[in-house]
Amino acid sequence: MFEQNYRHAHRLRDMQKLPYVVVTNSHLSHVYELYYKAFDKFRKVSEIKTVDDNDRWCNILRETLNDHLTAIPRLVRGILEVQGTMKPEETDKFTTTMLKSRISRRVIAEQHLALTETFHSPWHFPDARPQQDSNVDFVGEVFLKCNAKEVIEGCAEATRALLRGAYGDQAPIPEIRVEGHLDAHFPYILSHLEYIIGELLRNSIQAVAERGHRHFKDGVPPPIEVLICETAQNVIIRISDQGGGVPREILPYLWSFSKGPPDRRNLRLQHLERVPKMAATMQEVRTPDQHIGTSPDEGKATKTPAQYESSLTTLSSRPPNLCLGIGLPMSRIYAEYWAGSLELHSLEGYGVDAFLQISKLGNKNEQLTTRASMDAV
Repeated sequence: MFEQNYRHAHRLRDMQKLPYVVVTNSHLSHVYELYYKAFDKFRKVSEIKTVDDNDRWCNILRETLNDHLTAIPRLVRGILEVQGTMKPEETDKFTTTMLKSRISRRVIAEQHLALTETFHSPWHFPDARPQQDSNVDFVGEVFLKCNAKEVIEGCAEATRALLRGAYGDQAPIPEIRVEGHLDAHFPYILSHLEYIIGELLRNSIQAVAERGHRHFKDGVPPPIEVLICETAQNVIIRISDQGGGVPREILPYLWSFSKGPPDRRNLRLQHLERVPKMAATMQEVRTPDQHIGTSPDEGKATKTPAQYESSLTTLSSRPPNLCLGIGLPMSRIYAEYWAGSLELHSLEGYGVDAFLQISKLGNKNEQLTTRASMDAV
């Protein structure tokens, strides 16, 4: 509770230090009010001494998490609208700090909610009969046996189905080929990994599908190659496509929330108006009836515990033409928060190679100093 309020106080301070014309923007003002409301609500909570006290605290957390689903689209819309009143580097730094802090707060809150649900579950107690669906592979929101191949295949099937539904059954949707260390597994928060993989695959599949038949041999779109490499400390995933690469005029703005050509900035504003809430999860690239993490070959699903439905699973799918322009920078923030990295190399006229490095959580060489500095911002 104290930790959550400490982080809210720092973000309020950051917003108060913005130029007056910036902080009075209606969208940024909305975000400020969200943070102040949460800060004021949390500071009035009495010390938690009993299970009933904790249950009341969990109700407050759930309500706050739901309220803050509007924070990302409103924050980005505000940053785009105030462009020109601050240097792009300053607005990007502010936005990145806000989003990194948001990730840390939601992780803490949802882990607490998940562990509370585990405590209340009948199978939690020592004399209870073991159940097959007791989610023993989860510690709160952390999935202990996250299999890279299964997550990739689940995200690929969801994304392919979404684009097939948007473009039609005859659309040139490329095949996804997964190679390398197919047994690589590691503990991770599944929704975060699904979001990153989902955004990368969505970009690649969409680029290939929209490139045109004239670039395909025998009318068959070239497959997207996914290579998994496992080391003692990391898992590296390379996603390679032949979608034509990133246009040269877009490349300098690839990781920016605020910079970009004026015409694309206006288009992003129009699209963000159609997304009132955003949790930044794989649900943004799936159809509502699909189960993320389900391997089409093996037919088994990896999903969050049934006892607790994370507030990160509230978004329905968005159509392919609804380009928000924040998928890649958001994905990099998620990767870096867990001491990983995301890099992209584009060969214009041919395709893109994306490299996602995942740090295995919990090993002795985890970059705890880096994580601590991120949490403290």
